[in-house]
Amino acid sequence: MTRIFSDYAYGEGPVSGCYWAETVPDGPTDFPAVSGTMSVDVVVIGAGFTGLSAALHLAQDGAEVMALDAEYPGWGASGRNGGFCCLGGAKASSADIARRFGEVALQGWRRAEQDAVTLVRELLTTQGIEADTHSNGETILAHNVRNARALQGDVARVKSEYGIDATWHAPADLTRLGMSGPFHGGLTIPVGFGLNPRKYLSGLVRAARNAGARIHGDSRAIAIEQQGRGITIRTELATIRARRLVIATNGYSSEELPPWMAGRYLPAQSNVLVTRPLTQIELEAAGWTSRQMVYDTRNLLHYFRLMPDNRFLFGMRGGLLASPVAEAGINRRARVHFEAMFPAWKDVETPNSWSGMVCFSSNRVPYCGPIPDLPGAFAGFAFHGNGVAMGSYTGALLADLVQGKPTRLPHPAVMQASAPRFPLGRYRRALLPAGYALAGLRDL
Repeated sequence: MTRIFSDYAYGEGPVSGCYWAETVPDGPTDFPAVSGTMSVDVVVIGAGFTGLSAALHLAQDGAEVMALDAEYPGWGASGRNGGFCCLGGAKASSADIARRFGEVALQGWRRAEQDAVTLVRELLTTQGIEADTHSNGETILAHNVRNARALQGDVARVKSEYGIDATWHAPADLTRLGMSGPFHGGLTIPVGFGLNPRKYLSGLVRAARNAGARIHGDSRAIAIEQQGRGITIRTELATIRARRLVIATNGYSSEELPPWMAGRYLPAQSNVLVTRPLTQIELEAAGWTSRQMVYDTRNLLHYFRLMPDNRFLFGMRGGLLASPVAEAGINRRARVHFEAMFPAWKDVETPNSWSGMVCFSSNRVPYCGPIPDLPGAFAGFAFHGNGVAMGSYTGALLADLVQGKPTRLPHPAVMQASAPRFPLGRYRRALLPAGYALAGLRDL
């Protein structure tokens, strides 16, 4: 496999300190490798939110489906993220989406964002998944006066585009709400909730298996070949003949599996740390007692939330290199940012820290559709750091697309647009330093 980061990024190092893995009973040994020669209706490569949602919906429709993961379900970005089930999925602005796709397409995309959150909530309810949910929507905090003014203006924009009544909070309101800090105001959008992503994933695995899906770990695809009207997928131990194929590997994709993916996705690192459980005295000392999920207005954003067990999760966009030294460096940097924002907790331990890959596209919107040069194959990727809801939604769309039937949920025109390649091909990581530098300047 050809990937654009060093091997360290795809090994155990970045995920070894992940808190979520401590909260679920299932692990690598629960997903044995597939072996032998067999035929199925659909193979899904990738067992994160997108792949498991696709497998579940396919199995519920009666398809014979097999999901393969190179490691195990939840090993990649889905099992490492901050657990924010919220609006989002694109980096393109409203004006940019309207200019490129039209106002009707913008409305369709905004509807899909809300439907994605609803889908996750319905899956949790119908499948009996207990995932430690909390938060009444999300709150965006202004890190400077300029962004505070913009957020106030977003009250009207959110109403116009989403049909939702957002609430503006002055700094004094934030203190009263238990969200004290170096913030110049905030905006609460009452859609979404926080959750434990690994518990959600484990629930999806259970539901998909109960519906008849086969799920295998330690089953890295090493070849994908068109053969007649079908597709053959080879792993180290198996040859699988499928009528149709779903690629759901997102930021952990390979440049040649299939070749069409090359250059169309850009992984970027994101880092998370989690404290030990905080006491009530410690929470009050920092002035943070809210269980709202929160992010700030920086381009290189911080995202954080107080979880039900009083652990505090704090995340931020990560480094540009992948190595043990780089990993240690970005963990130290995250800790510096954490202490700067919450100085009352400068002596609070953060026993868990890890990193994972979010995924961007060059046109700054997700893709969900066919792989043009591989008939019968479909892909969904590039959720721009909002994969809990939009990845789950994309999986449901892919389940219908791969069966050749109308989608059960709206398939926004924004997600059907072709996914252009980034400049520089496999060396496109070179775009990140300049992009991060510009984003940092805009955050001042």
